Amino acid sequence: MQIAVSRFLENLKMALDTLRGNKLRSFLTIIGVVVGVITVMLISSIISGIGMAFEEQIKAFGTRSIFVYKMDIGIRFSRPTREERMRPDLTVDDALALRGLPDVETAVPFLNVSSGFFGNRTIVSANGKQTSNIQLSGTLPEIALSETEVVVEGRWFTQSEVDFKKDVCLVGATVKDTFWPYESPIGKTLEVNGREFKVIGLLEKKAQLLGGGGGNNDESNTVFMPIGSALRIKPNADDIFILAVAKEGRILEAKDQIEDLLRVRRGVTFGQKNNFSTATADSIIEQFQSITAGVALAMVVISSIGLLIGGIGVMNIMLVSVTERTREIGIRKAIGAKQSDILLQFLIEAGTLTGFGGLVGLGIGWGLTLLISFVFPSYVPWWAPPLGFCASVGIGLIFGLWPAWKAARLDPIESLRYE
Repeated sequence: MQIAVSRFLENLKMALDTLRGNKLRSFLTIIGVVVGVITVMLISSIISGIGMAFEEQIKAFGTRSIFVYKMDIGIRFSRPTREERMRPDLTVDDALALRGLPDVETAVPFLNVSSGFFGNRTIVSANGKQTSNIQLSGTLPEIALSETEVVVEGRWFTQSEVDFKKDVCLVGATVKDTFWPYESPIGKTLEVNGREFKVIGLLEKKAQLLGGGGGNNDESNTVFMPIGSALRIKPNADDIFILAVAKEGRILEAKDQIEDLLRVRRGVTFGQKNNFSTATADSIIEQFQSITAGVALAMVVISSIGLLIGGIGVMNIMLVSVTERTREIGIRKAIGAKQSDILLQFLIEAGTLTGFGGLVGLGIGWGLTLLISFVFPSYVPWWAPPLGFCASVGIGLIFGLWPAWKAARLDPIESLRYE
C-alpha cells in the first residue's frame, strides 16, 4: 500500500513539474474547461434560484390552498383556447357552496375589476397621482382566514361593510409606496374610476418572483375591496377566481369534493371533461419543476460543448507532449519504469490540468452568481461545485487516456534513439 502511494505521489510531482514548466500552454489548454464549468455553475444557480423563489411565492398562498378558475391553471406559453374562453364563469354562489363541503375550511371569491369597458384599464388616483397598473379585486371578509394576505396596519373590512357595499379598501405595499411613500395610508382616500374609497388596511409586502417588475407582475401592487363595491366600478364584471382552503391534512379529499360539487353545479355530465380547473400549490410547483428540469438539461447539454472543446484541447496537447518527451519516456523505461507508471503519469497530468481549470471555473462562476443575485434570484446548489469539479477532472482523464496509453506503449529502445 505504501509503495503504491509513494509511486502515485512521485508521478503527481512529475506531472505538476511538467505543467509548471509549460504555464502558458497549460492555461490556453484549460480555457474551454473553464468556460464550460462557469456556464454549468451559472445555469444551475439561476435555475435553482428561480425555482426556490417560485416555490416560496406559490407556498405564500398556503400549503392547504386549492385554486379554482374557469380556465386551466398553471404555467402556460399560449393564450387560452376558444373552449376555455367559452366556459361559463364561476360565481360567488359557487364559492359559498364550497364552504359547505366536509373537508373545506373556507372558500373566497375574487372578482377582477382591473379592466374597465372595452378592455381599458381602471384608473386609480390619490394624492395628486394616478395609475392604471394596479390589480383591483373585490372579495369577502373570509379572505382573512385564507392567510394569503397579512394585514400589517389597520384591518379587514367586515361583513356589514360588504352587505352595505361600503367604499372601503385595503392596499398593497407597492400602492402605498406609489401614493403615500412617507406616510401611513390608513384613513386616506383612493379614487377608483371616480368613486372614492377609504383606505382601512395596509398589506404586508410580498416578494416578487424575479426580483423586479411592476403592474400585474407585482403581488404587492393590489387593492382589495368588498365585492359589492367592486361591482359598482364594473357592474358587468364576471371574471371570478376562487381560493379554497382545505382542512388540515385533507387537501386531496377537499380537491375531489370541490370537483364533484362543481361538476354538478355546472351541469357536467358523466364522462365529460371538467369545464373548470383546480390546482394546488404542490401541483403548480411540480409543473414548474418539470419545465425547469427540461430547460436545465438542454442548457447543460449546450454548455457541455465547452467541456468537450476543453477535452479535445487536452488530448491535442497531451499528444504533443508525448512526442516532445519520447526520449524522457525511453529513459524512464530504461531505468525500470513500468507501463503503468507512464500511463499514470500522463493521466495525472491530464486530470490535474482540467481539475485546475475546473477550480478556476468554479471560483469565477461563484463570483458571477453573487453578482447576479443582486438582480436575479440565484444561489449555488450544494451539488453544483463537486459536480463541476468531478466533470472537469473526468474530462481530463477521458481525453487523456489515449495519449497516456500511447506514451505507455512506446518502445524504450526506439524512444532512446528519438531526436
